[in-house]
Amino acid sequence: MSVQPPPADAGHPRAGTPVFDLHLGGKMEIVSTVALDDRDDLSLAYTPGVALVCEAIAAEPELSRDYTWVSNTVAIVTDGTAVLGLGDIGPSAAMPVMEGKAVLFKQFGGVDGVPICLDTTDTDEIIDTVARLAPSFGGINLEDISAPRCFEIEDRLKERLDIPVFHDDQHGTAVVALAALEGALKLTGRDHASTRVVISGAGAAGVAVAKILLAAGIKDLAVTDRKGVLHSSRHDLTPVKRALAAQTADVTGRKGSLAEALVGADVYIGVSGGTVPEEHVAAMADDAIIFGLANPTPEVLPEVAHRHARVVATGRSDFPNQINNVLAFPGIFRGALDVRASAITEGMKLAAANALAGLVGDELREDYIVPSPFDERVGPAVAEAVAEAARRDGVARR
Repeated sequence: MSVQPPPADAGHPRAGTPVFDLHLGGKMEIVSTVALDDRDDLSLAYTPGVALVCEAIAAEPELSRDYTWVSNTVAIVTDGTAVLGLGDIGPSAAMPVMEGKAVLFKQFGGVDGVPICLDTTDTDEIIDTVARLAPSFGGINLEDISAPRCFEIEDRLKERLDIPVFHDDQHGTAVVALAALEGALKLTGRDHASTRVVISGAGAAGVAVAKILLAAGIKDLAVTDRKGVLHSSRHDLTPVKRALAAQTADVTGRKGSLAEALVGADVYIGVSGGTVPEEHVAAMADDAIIFGLANPTPEVLPEVAHRHARVVATGRSDFPNQINNVLAFPGIFRGALDVRASAITEGMKLAAANALAGLVGDELREDYIVPSPFDERVGPAVAEAVAEAARRDGVARR
């Protein structure tokens, strides 16, 4: 016999609105994996039987990965300061997004996700809180934490913990963007070494996209913020931006505004919001590639982009070529958890991107450069590639 929660309040003032009706009472629940039908069941699941398992884990802590939910459970942690399209809305208002993330983890990766919305924006407090929660989880997914704090939080947690720590706003976006770009380059007959790329936005996603493109072999890369191209002669750069400038514009010698950077560029990747005027897009190279990933309004609207580009992608589901993090993070964590990885390496991210690109195969065309999130091959293919890369990089423990 199970005890059910009280019914949702049909008299709620927003009842009858489909989106509110779907969210009423939340989008997830905890479900038992064992039966509790009689005294014997209870004695095995709880006292006295559970004591034997506790004692075994106390003697061999690694057994917690075999005899608790830890090996399949990820903490989804936010402070609500950078929620996609909404900004700094705080921890309570961020919970529907974190619940949604947990549902996606389960649906597309078979991973259990637990939303944790922290009522602090203090970097040290977030790090200490997550570190203290870590024994309950097999991985940590950081979400919607504003830059530049997100970089420090991730880096310090990676140093402190021996489980995967992954800031999805950075690396999920980067993995899918690279997968999409691989297809677009193939379609347009370009190679990594000679392709000119401009990234608009030097926040969490922009920095991660830049890093993974460099790792994939892109040589000519300019990253811009509101004041133009990042280069070391600017005196307003954060340490993260300064390090990125040294790897990009300082190598190519590029400076100036976004408009100047786009002249003759092969690829534009927008992760900044705002609008790029059409005349700037028109100045790009022939057969250009345009990824406008801001939601809900892309930096370059598809109808504008198609007038000047051969391949166009957005972050939206109602246009072709949706660059959606859900293609990456469920499979990445599935693969990492399967081999009990101690970290998520750059090699694992590149493997995930290559796996996604490979699924498109011979079907590659201008309106199909990445697979659909509903393609049942996605999660298993990414997980397998990530697990193999983890073993290759020496972070797998099984």
